[in-house]
Amino acid sequence: MRKLLLTGAVMFGAAGIGALWTQSRAQAAAPAVAAAPLGDLSGLQAIVADVQDIAAKGDWAAAEARITDLETAWDDAERTMRPLDPSAWGDVDAAADAAFDALRASVPDRAQVDATLAALSAELAHPTPGAGGTVAAVGVVGPDGTVAVTDANGRALPCEDMAGALRTARAAGFDLVPADQAQVDALQAKGLERCNADDDARADDFFAKALTILAR
Repeated sequence: MRKLLLTGAVMFGAAGIGALWTQSRAQAAAPAVAAAPLGDLSGLQAIVADVQDIAAKGDWAAAEARITDLETAWDDAERTMRPLDPSAWGDVDAAADAAFDALRASVPDRAQVDATLAALSAELAHPTPGAGGTVAAVGVVGPDGTVAVTDANGRALPCEDMAGALRTARAAGFDLVPADQAQVDALQAKGLERCNADDDARADDFFAKALTILAR
């Protein structure tokens, strides 16, 4: 699952080394949002209900096709939804992944499919509120010289945001020796290749390594 809406800024330490960071904007919490941390999920619930009905008939191809509709809608909503409550978003995302895996097995197991769809339906109906509206950081080079690549749920940060953090850092005009410049170029290229393949974890790792070179 993809895409967290963050904005970037460049901060400079006492030694003149830039540390890049980006933040999500705090979301204003209206009373209705407190009860529904991710907003209205009824459309997604309706898709899950459709999949349950189709799976009950044993039509696995049709059920897998319909769950793909949910996957597309969930991915499209991620940039809006995930910053509202990263913890609640992560819980639903994990339940959705379990349902996708069950339906996409070479031979779907009926009990496993039913259980994962029921769990997903329950998460969509009552997502557990977490620290809604908290500020998330991307591209921060910590005092130990490392860059965080996961959110509070341990899930990989959207690679698009890590790529943006690296682009912003490079635009700051760090003076690199040729060898470091070539290494950053290579890491950025590898990160973009993995990001285009929807491999957030590996892409983030490449981008993080490039950021640490810029910050040292």
